[in-house]
Amino acid sequence: MAVVERNDLELFVLLKEGDKKAYTEIYHRYKPLLYIHAYKRLRDEDTAHDVVHDLFISLWNNKHNIEPALGIRAYLYTSIRNRIFDLLTKKQVEARYIESLSLFLSQYENADHRVRFKQLSDIVELEIAQLPEKMQQVFRMSRTDQLSHKEIADILNISETTVKKQVQNALKILKSRLGPLFILLFLFK
Repeated sequence: MAVVERNDLELFVLLKEGDKKAYTEIYHRYKPLLYIHAYKRLRDEDTAHDVVHDLFISLWNNKHNIEPALGIRAYLYTSIRNRIFDLLTKKQVEARYIESLSLFLSQYENADHRVRFKQLSDIVELEIAQLPEKMQQVFRMSRTDQLSHKEIADILNISETTVKKQVQNALKILKSRLGPLFILLFLFK
């Protein structure tokens, strides 16, 4: 017994009537071609398979509402093209959203970091301000102005040993008052 191959119009009419064999024939006739078309555009096997399968599920679910003016072939290619465009547009929107979100988070993290750094700096500055005046002056010249012990000694007309001792004492006092924040003092300076 010879198998009669139906043309697209006959298959379309049978499909609209709910004929599963017509649907299966359409599926086997166009699935490989639609897959190749989708894969060329998407460059991803799984996504191409998904798009084609979704198209055929939609074809069966909407069989009574479909009115392809140019035939089933044109309908399927137009549908797959539109699904690919929709998917690519969605991916572009997702990419822009992720980029925007990343930018926002980095700005937020930078702002948060600046606020925390400012708070830490204020705490450290309060502790430095409570040091004895001469020790405070020597410490600021050493750490803020980044002068050498010799330069400080020359400017203040004191010995390098005194400068070294003042800096050591200031560090010891700050370490005892600031605890773990003391380490951060040098990480951010």
